[in-house]
Amino acid sequence: MTSKIKLTADEIRYMALFESITGVTAKDCIIDNHSNKITFITKQNEAGLAVGKNGSKIKLLKKATGRNIEIIEYADNIQDFIKNAFIPAKVKEVRVIEKLDKKKIVVVRVEDKDKGMAIGKGGEKVARVRQLLQRYFDINNLIIA
Repeated sequence: MTSKIKLTADEIRYMALFESITGVTAKDCIIDNHSNKITFITKQNEAGLAVGKNGSKIKLLKKATGRNIEIIEYADNIQDFIKNAFIPAKVKEVRVIEKLDKKKIVVVRVEDKDKGMAIGKGGEKVARVRQLLQRYFDINNLIIA
């Protein structure tokens, strides 16, 4: 996690709840009040453990928080991180473009049938991933193609 990430008291509280229910330490947490969703970022290879058998731990978290839960597994590599962030949508290609002003844009190509899933209702999924890319990889924009 980069040093510029500041967690709120609510995010810290939800991360503690996440750890107590799943046994997995959350690397980060984003609360989306508009979609009533909490997104947790786990360390590599820990997302499955956090989900639990048949989603049992997610169901407990949802019941405890009254919110929908999303888990994304962290990856140091931007391509792998993006693939993890858009699961279950199938990512075909990830391109990072650096503009002359040094701003970075990521263009993600997904299967045509998965575009709606990748964008999310009202663009909420792509907005959340955009926020995470800014936090972890200093990416200025994300485009779904």
